[in-house]
Amino acid sequence: MTDNNLVLEIKDFSFTYASADAPSLKKINLPIEENKITAMIGPSGCGKSTLLRAMNRIHDLYPGNKYEGEINLYREAQEKENILHLKKENDFIKLRQEVGMIFQKPTPFPMSIFDNVAYGLKLAGLKNKTELKDRVEKALKDAAIWKETKDRLNQSALGMSGGQQQRLCIARAVALKPRVLLFDEPTSALDPISTGAIEELISEIKSEVSMVIVTHNMQQASRLSDYTAFMYLGDMVEYDKTENIFLNPKEKLTEEYITGRFG
Repeated sequence: MTDNNLVLEIKDFSFTYASADAPSLKKINLPIEENKITAMIGPSGCGKSTLLRAMNRIHDLYPGNKYEGEINLYREAQEKENILHLKKENDFIKLRQEVGMIFQKPTPFPMSIFDNVAYGLKLAGLKNKTELKDRVEKALKDAAIWKETKDRLNQSALGMSGGQQQRLCIARAVALKPRVLLFDEPTSALDPISTGAIEELISEIKSEVSMVIVTHNMQQASRLSDYTAFMYLGDMVEYDKTENIFLNPKEKLTEEYITGRFG
C-alpha cells in the first residue's frame, strides 16, 4: 500500500494513561485509507476507543497521558504532519476540525438546530451570513436530516429524537469539511430504524470523507466497512480488507472472536 491513498497513518504508536503504570496501547500500526471506512473491532477494554480518541488528541483534554510513536495526518499534495507533535491550542482546534468525532451518545449543544451546525463554522472564522446559511443547509442535507429540520431550524436541538440528534451531530462535523470522521459506537444507543438511517448516511458520505468506526456489532462492521482492524489487550492483532477478516482471517485469535468463541 502506498502513501498516496492514506489519510491517516499510525506507526509504532503506544499510549499510556496518566493513572496507569503500563501502556494501554502497544506499538500499534494502522493505515487509514482515504475515502474508505475502517472498522475497529475487539472485546471491551481492548483499546479500540483509546486508539480512536488518540487520532484527534481528545485525550489531551485530561493532562498527563503519554503518547509515543507517530500519528501522521496526510493533507493535499501528500504533505503529512505527525499530530503527536502539536502543542498550541489553535493547532488542536484545527486538528479537530479536520478530524471530527461522533460519540456513542448524541451530543447536541443546548442551542437551536441551526446554531448547532453553524457553531463550528463560526469558530473556523466564517462570518458571511449567506454563506453560513448555505453551508448549514448543505450539511443538514448531507446528513439526510434537512427535510425533518428545515421548518424548525430555530428550535432547540434538545427536542429532537436520539436518532435525529446523532444525525445533527454528524451534520455539525460534516459542515467543516473534515478529512476524517471518527465514530465511537455511533448507533449503540439507538433503535434499529435510527441505526439503519445512520448506517445509510455513513455509506453515502464516504465519497467525501474518510471514516473510522469503533463498533461491537460484527454485522455492522461487515456491512459498512472496507477494512477491519481486530484489537485485543492493547495490541493490533490483524488488519485486512473486511471480507478477508470475516471470511478468511489469518490469525486464530481473530477467527475465535469473529465466530463468537470469546468476547
